Amino acid sequence: MLKQRVITASIMVSVFVSILFLSPWYVFSSVVGLVFCVAAWEWAGLSGIGRPLQRVSYSLATAGLGLGLYLWLEGAGDLALRNLLVIACTWWAIAILWIQGFPSSAVLWQTRFARAVMGWFVILPAWLSCVHLINLPHGRWLVALIVFIVAAADIGAYFSGRAFGKRKLAPSVSPGKSWEGVWGGMLFSAVVGLVFAYAYSGYWSWVIGLLVLPTAAISVAGDLLESMLKRHTGVKDSSNLLPGHGGVLDRVDGLVAAVPVFTLLMFVTHWSL
Repeated sequence: MLKQRVITASIMVSVFVSILFLSPWYVFSSVVGLVFCVAAWEWAGLSGIGRPLQRVSYSLATAGLGLGLYLWLEGAGDLALRNLLVIACTWWAIAILWIQGFPSSAVLWQTRFARAVMGWFVILPAWLSCVHLINLPHGRWLVALIVFIVAAADIGAYFSGRAFGKRKLAPSVSPGKSWEGVWGGMLFSAVVGLVFAYAYSGYWSWVIGLLVLPTAAISVAGDLLESMLKRHTGVKDSSNLLPGHGGVLDRVDGLVAAVPVFTLLMFVTHWSL
C-alpha cells in the first residue's frame, strides 16, 4: 500500500506541476474543471445518488453550472466574484457548525437533494477561484502557495497530532484528529507560507499571516466535511480511482475549502506576491 501511495502521489505531483507551470491558463482551468467534475461524481455517491447515469448527470450539471457562472462573472466583474466568495465562505461557516453538531445535524442535510446542493457550494467556488487566480500576475505561484499551505497543514497536523494529540477535535466525525494537530498544522503552514513568500519575492509580509492561517484552518474543515459525509454514508473512501489514496475528493477536500477563502482574503487585504 505504501508503494502504491508513493507511486500515485509522484505521478499526481508531476502532472500537476507540469500543467500548472507549462500550460496556458485555459488548459490549467480546464484540467482543474475536469478534476472537480470527477470529484462531483464522487460527491454524488456520498449524497446517496447511486445509479451511474444519475451520478454522471450530476457531474455534468456541476460542469454546466460552473461554466454558466464563469461566463456571468466575466461580464459582472470582480465585485460579483467577491460577493460569490462571501457566500461561499458563509457556507463554510455553516458547514463547521454542522460538523460540530454531527450526528444530530444530519437532520438538516441528510436528504439526497440537500447533499447534492452542498456539493455545488463546495466545488463551484473552488473552481471559479482557481480560474481567477491563474489569470492574476504571479497566479501560478499563488496556486502553488495554496497547495503548499494545505499540504503543510496536513503534514503538520499528522506529526504534531501523533506527538502531542490529546484533545479530540471532532470525535464523532474523525476520531483521529486532535486540537494539538490543528495548531501544529497551522504553525507549520505559517512557516511554509512565510518562507515561500520570502523565497519568491525577497521580503516578509505580515499580511501573508492573515492569509495563511485562515486558509490552513479552513482546509481542516474541508477534510472534516467529507469525513462527515463518508461516516454518514458508511464508506471509507469517496472512490477507488487513485491506488492507495482513495478517490479524487479524498485528495482535494482540503483544497476546495481553502481556495475560495484564500481568494476572498486576497480581495480584502489587496495582497499579492
